[in-house]
Amino acid sequence: MTGSTRQNGHDIQEGYPTSAVIAAQNVPHGSVQVEALPRLLRAARGEVLERPPVWMMRQAGRYMKAYRDLRDKYPSFRERSEIPEVAIEVSLQPWRAFQPDGVILFSDIVTPLPGLGIEMDIAEGKGPIIKPAIRSQEQIDNLRPLEPEVSLPFIREILQALRDEVGDKAAVLGFVGAPWTLAAYVVEGKGSKTYSVIKGMAFSEPAMLHQLLSKLADAIAIYVRYQIDSGAQVVQMFDSWAGQLSPQDYETFALPYQQQVVRQVKQTHPDTPLILLVSGSAGLLERMSKSGVDIISVDWTVDMADARARLGEMKVQGNMDPGALFGSQDFIRDRILDTIRKAGNQGHIMNLGHGILPGTPEENAAFFFETVKQADQLLANDA
Repeated sequence: MTGSTRQNGHDIQEGYPTSAVIAAQNVPHGSVQVEALPRLLRAARGEVLERPPVWMMRQAGRYMKAYRDLRDKYPSFRERSEIPEVAIEVSLQPWRAFQPDGVILFSDIVTPLPGLGIEMDIAEGKGPIIKPAIRSQEQIDNLRPLEPEVSLPFIREILQALRDEVGDKAAVLGFVGAPWTLAAYVVEGKGSKTYSVIKGMAFSEPAMLHQLLSKLADAIAIYVRYQIDSGAQVVQMFDSWAGQLSPQDYETFALPYQQQVVRQVKQTHPDTPLILLVSGSAGLLERMSKSGVDIISVDWTVDMADARARLGEMKVQGNMDPGALFGSQDFIRDRILDTIRKAGNQGHIMNLGHGILPGTPEENAAFFFETVKQADQLLANDA
């Protein structure tokens, strides 16, 4: 038996129902249930599920020994992410180790920038470096439209290979940076703690920044469509640094350009789920839901029950603290089940609130996946 409480118009489950109950809820009378769609896509469609799908941001990365071994052979991040056979191998390392419900393209949000005429590199341990930074009207005027078939052909090869490998057992995810966050990198020239250069542009030369943001939005929309056409079944947009904006500045410099991307993508690919992540988004959740995306990725600074109440019927992803994976397995289990219980059994993708941290014990990552896959039984036992 599973109990439930009513919250903001939908049921928050005390435990997950059985597979038989799920089948009865999801299948039209007289039809036969077919589970051909990957679980992640079923959650994105809003189906009631016996357990949520699970994947982790940065699930291919430095916490895995297999990744560190490969990094020794290919020390450049751009090599690892742009040589198809290497990027395919890295993307599949967590799939082979943990069988997540989502397999994400191994890449970086700045990968498409050279196609616009913006030179960049990704320094190991430091992140993207843009030289020269984009800070003048002339530089913005000289940006060229993105032609991914010309500048990013390796993306198609990688995504097609991932689809071939995982089939219907998992969903293949693509990802892109959002306009504000990409603008922050190209204007600052690198990551920043203060964002003083781009905020200076925003607050003293806003017309110039708006031109840059609009050009980036057009390029990102083209890139999202290219990823979908290449095999991505879901695309996550990272607006990592939009949480550094005040709510009114978010509405001016981030939200309109998220909407520009989503609007263009939905015109040609209306059925592909889009996810939006903003780091430090506790004060922005309601505004994020205006972006037009299908799913909001919630970070760990918001209790999942509060996020559900604030977002209403919006589908959600998240939101366990990545730091919890440094805890005991009992602690990890309790946090996972608490998140799933609060999220309910409909429209939720289990994930961390952000990327898994370097140094995370690999066995704890494995335990995370194993626990989520057993969540329906564990919640029933706890009831």
